[in-house]
Amino acid sequence: MATLRFKALEIVDQRQPVAVAISGERRSDAFGKNVFNLDAMRATMPGEYFKKLQAAIKQGSPVERSVADAVASAMKTWAMAKGATHYTHWFQPLTGATAEKHDSFFDLNSDGRPIENFKGSALVQQEPDASSFPNGGIRNTFEARGYTAWDPTSPAFIIETAGAKTLCIPTIFVAYTGEALDYKAPLLKSLASLEKAAVDVCQYFDKDVQRVHTTLGIEQEYFLVDKALYAARPDLIMTGRTLFGHSPAKGQQLEDHYFGSIPARVHAFMLDFEEESNKLGIPLRTRHNEVAPHQFECAPTFEDANLAVDHNQLLMDIMERVADKHNFKVLLHEKPFAGVNGSGKHNNWAMSTDTGVNLLAPGRRPKENLQFLAFFITTIKAVHRYGNLLRASIASASNDHRLGANEAPPAIMSVFVGSMLDSVLDELERTAKVPLDKGDNIYLKLGIDKIPAILLDNTDRNRTSPFAFTGNKFEFRAVGSSANSSSAMTTLNAIVAEQLIDFKQSVDALIEQGKKKEVAIVEVLREYVISSKNIRFEGNGYSDEWKEEAAKRGLANVPTTPQALDALVQDDASTLFERHGIFSHVELHARHEILLEDYIKKIQIESRVMGDLAINHIIPTAVAYQTKLINNVRGLRELGLDDENSQVTVDTIKAISRHISIIKTNVDEMVNSRKVANKIDDTRERALAYCDNVKGHFDTIRRSVDKLELMVADEDWPLVKYRELLFRH
Repeated sequence: MATLRFKALEIVDQRQPVAVAISGERRSDAFGKNVFNLDAMRATMPGEYFKKLQAAIKQGSPVERSVADAVASAMKTWAMAKGATHYTHWFQPLTGATAEKHDSFFDLNSDGRPIENFKGSALVQQEPDASSFPNGGIRNTFEARGYTAWDPTSPAFIIETAGAKTLCIPTIFVAYTGEALDYKAPLLKSLASLEKAAVDVCQYFDKDVQRVHTTLGIEQEYFLVDKALYAARPDLIMTGRTLFGHSPAKGQQLEDHYFGSIPARVHAFMLDFEEESNKLGIPLRTRHNEVAPHQFECAPTFEDANLAVDHNQLLMDIMERVADKHNFKVLLHEKPFAGVNGSGKHNNWAMSTDTGVNLLAPGRRPKENLQFLAFFITTIKAVHRYGNLLRASIASASNDHRLGANEAPPAIMSVFVGSMLDSVLDELERTAKVPLDKGDNIYLKLGIDKIPAILLDNTDRNRTSPFAFTGNKFEFRAVGSSANSSSAMTTLNAIVAEQLIDFKQSVDALIEQGKKKEVAIVEVLREYVISSKNIRFEGNGYSDEWKEEAAKRGLANVPTTPQALDALVQDDASTLFERHGIFSHVELHARHEILLEDYIKKIQIESRVMGDLAINHIIPTAVAYQTKLINNVRGLRELGLDDENSQVTVDTIKAISRHISIIKTNVDEMVNSRKVANKIDDTRERALAYCDNVKGHFDTIRRSVDKLELMVADEDWPLVKYRELLFRH
C-alpha cells in the first residue's frame, strides 16, 4: 500500500492539464444542440401534431397515440441524423442514480429485411425489471414486471459515451400494480398539486392567472481528487469518503481557497463539462472554488423544477464521465473529508405565474405585496407545521456526517427571513384588527405598504440556516450533494400546497362572514405569523445555545437518519401525501423501508471497509514500524546507550501498542455488533442498531488510526494522506 501511495504521488506530479477542444460557436448558439427541444420538434414534426403535443403538455393531458407515433418518428429522424444508433428510457429509480437499458433502432421487418424502427409504443412505455430495483416489498423477486412511461414535459436528449450516441427519453418508473418506484413520478404529482393550490390563491389577486410554475435552481458542490490518489484509497473507492486521515497542518483555516484562482487542471475540467452540459441544454452560469481545499461549485439558471432535477441528475453523470478524461475523480459524498467543509446541494425554490410574476418577490404596489406576503408567510407556516417531513426528505447516511457539523445547516429545521422582513412580520403580529371607514386606503390601513418596493438583497444572508429566504426565493440548504433533489422538492411542494389550501379555506370562511377579502387575508396571515413564530431564527445555527433554544421552542433536533425517517410513517404524513395523490399508504411505507435499508447497507459497507483497512493495513504497518523502534532500542542498549532518548522511543512503542489494542478491540466489537444487528428482523430496529452500536465504534477506531498516522514514519504509512489528497493536483 505504501508503494502504491508513492507511485500515485509520482503520477500526480507529472500530470498536465488536458487540452479541451472548444468549439468556435457562441454558447448561446450551441445551447441544447443535443436536445429534442421545441426547435427540433418544430423542424421534424408535422405542424398539426406539434400543436397537439404542446397543447397536451400545457394542459397536462395524455398524449394521443397518433401524436406519440409522430413524435417517435421525428425523434428517430432527428437522433439518427446526429449519429444515434440506440435509444433508452432514462429513469431515476430509488437507488439514487439514474438507470437506462439501450435498445437499437435496428430491426427486421416482416420480410426479414433490416430497417430502422421506433414506434410510438416504444416511446411511451417499456418494461424494465421492477424486482431488481429498490421497491420496499412492493415487488417480489418472481413479480418482475414494471413500466417506464414517457414524461413529455422533459425533452429527450443524446448522450455520447466512448463514441457511441444514444437517444435518452426521460420517463417515470412504476410497478405493474401502479406504485411509483422512482423519484420523478411523485415529483410530478407534487408539482401538479402545488400548481392547483397556488392558482386558487392567485385568483384573489389576479383573475388572469391560469398556471403557476415551480422554479428551481440547484447549486452543486463537489470535491475533486486525482484519479491515481483515489485509486490508492480503498475507502474512497468503496464508500465515497475517507474513513481515516489526520487533518493536515493547513486545511481551510486561512480561507484562501474560497473564490480563489481556479487551478489549471480543474479549469480545463470545468470547461469540458460545461461544454457537454451546454449541448444538453443545462444552463450552467457559475463556477468557483468553494471553501474547503479542492472543493468547487457550479450553478445553473433557474428552470421549471422537473427539468431542473433532471438536469442536475444528468449533470452529476456528465461531471463523473468528463472527470475521468481529466484524470480526476468527482467526490459527491456529503462529507468525504473530516475537518473540512462538506458538500451540499442548495435548492433555490420559488413559484412563478403564467403572467410573469414571481410569487416570492415583493412588488411595487401594496396589492402585489399582499400577494407576496400570502405566499411567503404560508410557506413559513408549512415548514413550521411539517418540519419533521422536511428533515426526513434530506435524511441519508452520508448527509448525517454533514448536517450540524459546523459548516452545514443543523438537523434542526428553522427558517431565516432576514432582519428587515423579520421586523415586517413582527409588525404584522402586533397589528390588531383594523376598523375600516368608507374611503379608507385599505392597504395603508393594513400596513401592507410598509414593505419596500425592492427587497432583493435588502438583508444579510445566513449560511447556518437550513431554509433561508434570499430575496425572491427560498433556499433549502440542507439537501445533500449526492441526493436526488426530487425527494426534498416533492415534500416541500406537498406541504406548501396543503398550507395554501388551508389558507384559502380560512380566508373564504371569513369572507362568507362578511369581511372584506383583504382584511380576511391579513387576518389569516397574522394568525400564521403568530403560530409559526418559533420556526423563525435569525442567529447562529451552529451554536449550542441554538440547540437549547430550539428545544425550548419545541423544534425537533433529529441528528440521525433512522430516527428522522420515522416522520414518513406518521399519520400526518400519510394524510398529507394521500390527500394530494402523491404517495399511497403502501408507497410511503415502502419508501421508509427502502431508505432504512439504504442506510443499513451504507453503514455496513463502511464498517467492513474500516475493519479491513484497520486489521489488514494499519495494524500490520504499525507493528512493522514498532518492530523497527524495538530493534533501535535493543541496539542502543547493546551499545550501552540506554539514555533519555531511548526512553522516548520506548514511550512511543507503548503508545503504538495502546492504539493497536484500541483498534483491534473496537474492530472486534464492531464486527460482533454487526452480527447482532444482522439478526434483527425489524428494519427500523436493525437500522438503529447499525446507527448506535456499529457506527458507534467508528470515531474511536478512527482516532487511534489517525494518531498512528502521526507516529509511523511517513515512508511506511500505507494510505494517501489528507495533505496529498487535498493539495496535490
